[in-house]
Amino acid sequence: MRSRAGEAGKFLKSLCNEHRLLILCALVEGEKSVGELERLLQMRQPHLSQHLTRLRTDGLVRTRRVSRTIYYRLGSEPAERVLGLLYELFCAKEAASEPASPADDTATGK
Repeated sequence: MRSRAGEAGKFLKSLCNEHRLLILCALVEGEKSVGELERLLQMRQPHLSQHLTRLRTDGLVRTRRVSRTIYYRLGSEPAERVLGLLYELFCAKEAASEPASPADDTATGK
């Protein structure tokens, strides 16, 4: 039980940062490249990479490389379950209430 508590503590410590939570919330929606995360979260690449490295080291995300592009996705079943619940409680409501951006209107022909 004590070793599992240590694992849980490490997991929760990784979540104790607003930027990392934003990244993980975005990844609940599916795999994303670094460039996609940059645009979506409006974070500069060096700052984003620092947080992605921490999340990868802690086992919360996994990577896949295609040529020069690195894609990130959630890294474990426990992470998917916990983050899915956090997304449902906090992120999904906000995403649903945000107005469409002008770029979205252009894409739909409005």
